[in-house]
Order: sequence, then structure tokens, then C-alpha cells
Amino acid sequence: MSFGLKNTGATYQRAMTRIFDDLIHNQVECYIDDVVLKSKVKEAHLYDLRVVFERLRRYDLKMNPLKCAFGVTSEKFLGFVVRHHGIEIDHAKIEAILDMPSPKSLTQLRSLQGRLAYIRRFISNLYGRCQPFSVLAKKDTKFVWDEKCQNAFDDIKQYLSNPPVLAAPVPGKPLILYTAALDESLGALLAQVNDEGKENALYYLSRRLLLTEIRYPSIEKHYLALVFAA
Repeated sequence: MSFGLKNTGATYQRAMTRIFDDLIHNQVECYIDDVVLKSKVKEAHLYDLRVVFERLRRYDLKMNPLKCAFGVTSEKFLGFVVRHHGIEIDHAKIEAILDMPSPKSLTQLRSLQGRLAYIRRFISNLYGRCQPFSVLAKKDTKFVWDEKCQNAFDDIKQYLSNPPVLAAPVPGKPLILYTAALDESLGALLAQVNDEGKENALYYLSRRLLLTEIRYPSIEKHYLALVFAA
């Protein structure tokens, strides 16, 4: 496939989805040319590998052995570390944010926001934490990094110094949904209780309120948070 074409990635993804159609979200997850094969039990893994290898051979696809890992219990995938007990943020991505100096321009602020957006599912009330940054992103606004912005930045770094591990949902067990309606943002957490009685986080959601929504009464904001989370 030609490199540089705008639709190359989307075309490749469609092809991979068709190739692994019956395996997607069961044994296989793929994003363009990154493929993960997962097995529920160790004894089934060799069989699952054979199925995938035969599929690759049928469509004349080749793998780079230097980029492959077999029989592992954890591995990096798309910037995250996938383990049997859940998903974690790649430590390198966390270090990149923790080592960032305070933004001195809108370009640097947007770089920070882009990094945070990629890991937003791990951050409780991300938009609420980032609310002081929103003023700086407005058009024709002079960039002034004040104490509120610095406190918000420090709070995010403190949170990421011990980020949560998102557990995989267990079919058949009840889910718990928490919602929060703050002055200028909405937040939600999907959780589930494990066999030990401990509550595990599955996914965090948040978004800022629109100007019209900020004026909603408190009860309507809570209704809106429920609709947003659903």
C-alpha cells in the first residue's frame, strides 16, 4: 500500500477488520498494523495463535519478529499497558507529562491538553481539573499563566503520580455508575465490585458545561450528567 495517501490508514484498518472479522473483539484486537491476540486460558493460546497465523498466511501478510511478543501476560498497546487484571497508562507517557515545564504559550498548552486527552479515561473529572486552562484558549486572549493555572497543573501532576488501573468489566456482574455535576463540568465513573468486595474503576468520563448549561439549576445539571454518562 502506498505511503503518504490521506486514506491509507483507514483503508488498511478496513482490510484488517475484514481479515479478522470473526475474531475481532473475541480473540483479536487490531489498530491498523498493531495486532493483539488474547486468550482466556493459557492452554488455548497455542490454538489461537495457529488460527491467527493461518489467517495471516491466507492473505499473504508478514510479521516483523523483532516487533512480536508471544506468550506474555502484559504488553504495551497503543500507549497503554494491557495486563490480565486491567489497563494502565504507559509509564513513559506519564513521565512525559510529569517532566513538562509550565506552558509558556498557547501552543505548549495545547500540547499538554492533547497528552491529557489521550489518557482522559484514566483521569477523574479531567475537564474540571483543566477548567482554569479554558480561559487561555479563548480567541484574542493574552496568554497569562497565573496561580490558578499552576495549581491546576500541579494537581494533575499529583494525580498522575499514582494513576488508577482500569479493570476489565466482568460479564454477569452488576455495574455501578457515579455521576457528578459541578459548576462548570460534568463527571462520571463506571465501576464494578470484584470477587474480593473491592470496587474497581472501569472508565472515567468528563466534559465541560456549555454556557447555557452552566445556568441550569443544580437538579437539571445532575440529570444532564446522567444523560451524558449513559
